Amino acid sequence: MKKVVSPSGRSKAIIFSILGTLAVIFIVFPLLGLVFLDGNQFGNVALIPINGPITGNGQNYLGTGTVSSENMVQFVKEADENIQVKVILLEINSPGGSAVASDEIANAVKRAKKPVVALIREVGASGGYWVASSADYVIANRMSITGSIGVISSYLEFSGLMDKYGVGYERLVAGKYKDIGTPYQRLDDEEKIILQKKLDKIHDFFIQEIAKNRKLPENKVRAIATGEFFLGEEAMNLGLVDKLGDKLIAEEYLKQTYDLDEIEYITYETQETFFDLLTGVFSHFFFNIGEGFGSMLIKESNSRLVV
Repeated sequence: MKKVVSPSGRSKAIIFSILGTLAVIFIVFPLLGLVFLDGNQFGNVALIPINGPITGNGQNYLGTGTVSSENMVQFVKEADENIQVKVILLEINSPGGSAVASDEIANAVKRAKKPVVALIREVGASGGYWVASSADYVIANRMSITGSIGVISSYLEFSGLMDKYGVGYERLVAGKYKDIGTPYQRLDDEEKIILQKKLDKIHDFFIQEIAKNRKLPENKVRAIATGEFFLGEEAMNLGLVDKLGDKLIAEEYLKQTYDLDEIEYITYETQETFFDLLTGVFSHFFFNIGEGFGSMLIKESNSRLVV
């Protein structure tokens, strides 16, 4: 015969579990914060990782984290004002992203009074390369994906699918081109021309910035600005990077060029606050509570059938 646990016993167990978890959240976590949170960091090289797609506000993109231009601009400014820092190292692993956000970071890098070195690890493409090109010196892995000087604004258009299932698009606009680019109807020839002109203009901005940043003739940059990506070795032959290598090579360059005996990093990156952590814990915790109550009800139903 199976032992049947009373509902009141289960309720007490859940209450104790809740109280225990709350104690961990409000007592243990803050104490751990006091132990593990650093005070002021000390170092001679500011390390600023740029990992992921570049956006204006750092919101998730397709479920992955992104780089906030607001944060990057602030990090560059803080590193430039830090009297301990001798040089800024941008560690780039980004496929690009928003043209505006990429331009904002690149401008912040160019405003810095201290030297800035960019290290492209796996990917420094499109907006990621735009940012790298603004540095004083660019190092890239020989197999990295680099360049891709182009602009894209393609999207899914599913008006045909809507027709198939009898779904219509009721067009109500004030302004002939107000809904240009909506996926609910096909672009006409005139609209395609308008959007293409916008893309070409942004492409021109991109080309001009790369030519200026890399001190290359604009016609040479325009010739390779087809959107094609280059391996690091190809990019170096084209004048898009200065040196091939990894982080160790970058560190040797920093030591020799800026007269550093040893490199001590001050890392500037977005950190989860205690309240961010708390929010995540609460979400997971209450999901488990809901799951626990559901399981309890199922078990109680089953226990009544067992003798």
